[in-house]
Amino acid sequence: MASRKAEGDTDRDLHLLFADHPQPMWIFDPANRVILEANEAAAELYGYSSQEFRHLPLSAIEPEAADPDSGSSHRHRTHSGRAIDVNLQSHGFTYRGRAAELVMLTDVSGRRQLEEQLRQAQKMEAVGMLAGGVAHDFNNLLTIITGYSQLILNTLPMTDPNRGSAEQIMKAAERAAALTRQLLAFTRRQVLQPKVLDLNLLTKSLGSMLHRLIGEDIDLKLALRPDLGQVSADPGQIEQVLMNLAVNARDAMPQGGTLTIETANIEISDKFKGRHMPIKPGKYVLIAVTDTGVGMDESTQARLFEPFFTTKGKGRGTGLGLSIVFGIVKQSGGGVEVYSVPNSGTAVKVYLPRIDQPVTAEAVQPRIRPTRGTETILLLEDDEMVRTLVRETLVREGYRVLDASDPEEARRISRSYSGKIHLIITDVVLPKANGPEVAAQLRRHRPGMKVIYMSGYPDSAVVNGGILGKEAAFLHKPFTPAALAAKVRETLENSNGGRTRGASD
Repeated sequence: MASRKAEGDTDRDLHLLFADHPQPMWIFDPANRVILEANEAAAELYGYSSQEFRHLPLSAIEPEAADPDSGSSHRHRTHSGRAIDVNLQSHGFTYRGRAAELVMLTDVSGRRQLEEQLRQAQKMEAVGMLAGGVAHDFNNLLTIITGYSQLILNTLPMTDPNRGSAEQIMKAAERAAALTRQLLAFTRRQVLQPKVLDLNLLTKSLGSMLHRLIGEDIDLKLALRPDLGQVSADPGQIEQVLMNLAVNARDAMPQGGTLTIETANIEISDKFKGRHMPIKPGKYVLIAVTDTGVGMDESTQARLFEPFFTTKGKGRGTGLGLSIVFGIVKQSGGGVEVYSVPNSGTAVKVYLPRIDQPVTAEAVQPRIRPTRGTETILLLEDDEMVRTLVRETLVREGYRVLDASDPEEARRISRSYSGKIHLIITDVVLPKANGPEVAAQLRRHRPGMKVIYMSGYPDSAVVNGGILGKEAAFLHKPFTPAALAAKVRETLENSNGGRTRGASD
């Protein structure tokens, strides 16, 4: 009798240990594939009560067979339908006279999310390195095409039958340059020109364009918070974000629907768990684009930001839309989250850091043709065709040009030339040295010489720090002869030595 009582106490103690254990656990019948018991921690994780768990078939929470390559990891669904990833460890034992398994569960959803974000970041970085290298050579070629096209156009009268052909070459080159900027946008390697913005004003100014973009069968609604904070961002890039999201929303509503653009002030806490991009705690301005379209399943959402991934038919999309959004927002210090349910629409939420500064006033600068020059310029460029174009452009503008194809030749010219060299124009990336190093060496002997750097690598690290200091004048390839002439004149006349930003058109 005493022995039987002791056994009962032990069973009760073991059951209490199971019920109160902080790790989710259940007792599983492998023959019938049903759950016999679950503890409180499991009930809290899955949203079922302990009573509902009794004799619950495994198929209710694991609707799909486990992937054999996933090891101990399984995709489960909670009572509310939310998907979670769990690791399982099971131990066989006898429960109430039958063979059973004690299953211990670990929720690894957060770890899986971080792993997926890391993989996504690594893919974006790899494509970014490739795009950055290609952009350098591609932008050199575009500089030559746009440059000579403009030089030809400058000499052709309006009635010349060849003028139309030259204009078409120029337009094609401009489209190619735009494509390069798009490629660099999703890799976060384009040069941004941030301003303090009111997103409400920017959204309103895009209204008529968005109406034309989405068509008459889609109702555009704006829900703009009146006391919205300001953000620091490149207005052209944020406009591109909104237009890309509007196009995606339009394509998701082929039968028409409602597109809503909403703004709000948001504060992100450290408890926020973003699914697509990690977002630091802090104050943000939210701009959300919501449609009533077809929505997306989880497998599609998992690949949303992959470059060249698209669900659109052949010829209807490049797959760069959301990748570009991702890159622009990431480079602007923000984050993106996408919420979508099949047949219930999609909401894309863009978070940009909120700042406490007045909106940047746009000064209207009259376009005045720069005066011709007489100064002497040292040109250092290793690409022969680009060097020839720049030299011809500057000579036409009245400058004396000394050109070199490599750093050693530039040093030799600087040592041997007896007159004053007013300006050096050098590529940033050169064989055996970089442009800033060469310019620094030459300026030690010619301290009054000014510098313009040019590059087909539009990496913000090159422009905003690292290789170049803040005082640098920079000309981004591809540029036209007009932009080159304006930059040269601006730099030569800039007496304070401050940084001047270059245009590419």
